[in-house]
Amino acid sequence: MSKASKQQEPKAPAGKFAALGLRMNQLMAATGLPKSTLLYYVEQGLLPPPVKTSPNMAYYDEACVERAQLIKRMQNQHRLPLGKIRVVLEAQAQGQDPEALIALGQEVFGREQGPLLGKQEFMRQSGLNRKALEEFQAAGLLLPLEPGRFDQQDLAMGRLLARGQERGVAPGDLAFYHRLGKKIVDEEMALRSRITKGLPPTADAELTLSLTQGARAMRGYVIDRLFQHRVAGARHLKDEEMLS
Repeated sequence: MSKASKQQEPKAPAGKFAALGLRMNQLMAATGLPKSTLLYYVEQGLLPPPVKTSPNMAYYDEACVERAQLIKRMQNQHRLPLGKIRVVLEAQAQGQDPEALIALGQEVFGREQGPLLGKQEFMRQSGLNRKALEEFQAAGLLLPLEPGRFDQQDLAMGRLLARGQERGVAPGDLAFYHRLGKKIVDEEMALRSRITKGLPPTADAELTLSLTQGARAMRGYVIDRLFQHRVAGARHLKDEEMLS
């Protein structure tokens, strides 16, 4: 055997793959997020796919650390759904300041409400069985922001619907809320589109934030006042004037 044949092939330098980025365990340590969450972000297009050097080895761009932390903040602190987070990230990639969009998202979706509930836990806590849950969702009366994941606002409505069902109120009896609510939202969106047409993204987000706050106040005020006037004008609870 020749001397040359005894020599082993030179080992790759320790830093050979360093320029490729971070391994999964390093990304987990840097972000404080579990592997399953990071892989889900990649699957949803929120994080760029890694560079694979073998079937079992992948390297993630170091920019994923800051982006994953931003996604986590938008989910946990600002309660933004993944679809809206994607819009914010795309705006940031185009050089826009994401804070105006984040502030708008927080106004629209509210603040963190605690952990989301799966379907089984939601049914247990709300008192709705599977059939009732499916019927109320089909009627547009239960509208979780993410399929199969329910927040505290969903839970409060689920409990209310369960109590109503015990008193004989069926999903079809309440379907007008969804039908008329959709018409109101359609009109609000059309108005926003007319007013913000031609505005640059940041100015659009800031004005939309103001319009959203006004819309919330208007919905509550007008509908409650209509209800109060109707009740005030009735002579008693069985008065037919309550119906027209």
